[in-house]
Amino acid sequence: MPRVRRPSAAVATALALCAGSVLTLGAAAPSGAATAGARAAGGTAEPSLTGAGKLQRRPGDDVHFAFNAHGFADKASGTFYVSHHMDKKWGGHFKGRIDCLLTGGPVAVATGVVTEVDFTGAPGYPDLGDIKGKRFGFTVLDDGRKDRLGYSWAMDGLPRNSVGKCQSSAPFETLEKGDFRVRHWMPPRPAARG
Repeated sequence: MPRVRRPSAAVATALALCAGSVLTLGAAAPSGAATAGARAAGGTAEPSLTGAGKLQRRPGDDVHFAFNAHGFADKASGTFYVSHHMDKKWGGHFKGRIDCLLTGGPVAVATGVVTEVDFTGAPGYPDLGDIKGKRFGFTVLDDGRKDRLGYSWAMDGLPRNSVGKCQSSAPFETLEKGDFRVRHWMPPRPAARG
């Protein structure tokens, strides 16, 4: 049986010091270096919310949402799209630009300002009104098998009032089909001063 050589105490100490230096340097790296490192490692260097889905509703009530949002907080950009059709008599879509995105694990909250509206009204159905230029919020729970979604006009009944950036409701709706993908990312926090 071959003999295994064990490193001397001096070699073990040197290796421990090198490892400690690498860990210390990594922890003190500026956020730009952390971002570059995350990209090089194949990770995300910004939060994102992407995907599309159809809400679980009664037959004849078709509601779809789609998102392509990237960036942190009020530096976020991208698009959102919402369509709602009822009984082949009433419906249409609105879409807009994302202006805020925050993530926390599998949850994303985004807001966006409506830039385009195309709805056909019908007697006895809700009147959407003029929503162009208004800010609305969206909350997504990326649950893997049954994603959930909420929106800021849950209490209004219709999206009439603007909300503040990154404000929305709990994700109370369930997707019937589709998939949302939330990628969580937060900027590095500065080390505590002692």
